[in-house]
Amino acid sequence: MAGVLEGIRVIDWTIWQQGPVASMMLADLGADVVKLEESGRGDPGRGVARAAGTDLSAVPNFYFEAHNRGKRSLTLDLKQPEAREVVQRLVARSDVFVQNFRPGVAERLQLDYESLRRGNDRLIYASGSGFGLKGPDAKRPCMDYLGLARSGIMNAVGEPNGPPLAVQGAIADQMGASMLAFAIITALLHRERSGAGQAVDVSLLGSMAWLQGLSLAASLMLGNELPRFARTSAFNPLWNHYRCADDRWIALAMAQADRWWPDFARALGREDLVNDERFASLMPRGAHAAELIAILDEIFASRGSDEWVRLLDEGGDFIFTLVNSVSDLPDDPQIRANDLIAQVDHPSHGGLEMLNLPIGLSACPSAIRGGAPELGQHTEQILTEELGYSWEEVGGLRERGVI
Repeated sequence: MAGVLEGIRVIDWTIWQQGPVASMMLADLGADVVKLEESGRGDPGRGVARAAGTDLSAVPNFYFEAHNRGKRSLTLDLKQPEAREVVQRLVARSDVFVQNFRPGVAERLQLDYESLRRGNDRLIYASGSGFGLKGPDAKRPCMDYLGLARSGIMNAVGEPNGPPLAVQGAIADQMGASMLAFAIITALLHRERSGAGQAVDVSLLGSMAWLQGLSLAASLMLGNELPRFARTSAFNPLWNHYRCADDRWIALAMAQADRWWPDFARALGREDLVNDERFASLMPRGAHAAELIAILDEIFASRGSDEWVRLLDEGGDFIFTLVNSVSDLPDDPQIRANDLIAQVDHPSHGGLEMLNLPIGLSACPSAIRGGAPELGQHTEQILTEELGYSWEEVGGLRERGVI
């Protein structure tokens, strides 16, 4: 089945994660994504040798593979005018140009919006940045870690009075990529209706601020951010997490706690807690939260997580789940049942499992359309079959180091 973006060509001049993931999402939706890379070196993500202490030398480079699946690779030395002529010819036949280089780089290479739109006034030109394209820090370099730091999320996780905490997995890049893909698709819809291209931009800072929309709304409207809470004294003990005997944790999310409290206490085998005046309703439970949490800690520590799941399922319609680690996700039956993981045929590594786009589209589903390309794998194909270069011209470009 064809993807919803079939017939849309995207030029992907991006590196690392924010830009590559955005264009990968478009590829999964059916777009033809041409990854424009530096001759001889390519996206630095190709050279990632270690990630969070994991040696990548003997395994597929999951970092590059996950971010660049389903694309074609074209290599050029963009410092040469002939290479920029190639880009101009490709732009004339394309719909979207995506870049996430530090502000000023595209202008120096004449690959900015004003330069490229002259050859295609319907072009969607998408920029991913760290801190946005305006303001005193617009030209500062930025990576995912700084997106976490500047956005406030490092001070939103963890216990009160603790140090800022990083969040693993480059989530600022991932969130920035998702918002960038959203912006591109919105601009394509606008073009469909108006015929006009445009420039769009998305920053890591803005994306991570949006991710924390509720917290930022509190700060904007009330003047106070939502505070970190200590697990051992959470005001609502039924909105908390508890360690079981097998060292797995169970998370409870019963905001209207009075609705569930009697049945919950009975399911735990502690009916005596129902009428305990300290815990009889929300306000006294909040006032005595530390005492109740200590009791619940002891109760949950007495049985394994599987047994608690069974007892809670039998005891009422409670809102709870086990707390997973990331390594639990591939075996989570809900992940599998909802097709969030797909098998991809890779020419070098055989079958690889990858994360699908987490969106269900009944008429035009997304699909992973292949592994990541080898560096420059499609250069000659694109030049000869799509841009009209002769083999003699391609040979000359190679001799001069243009490709």
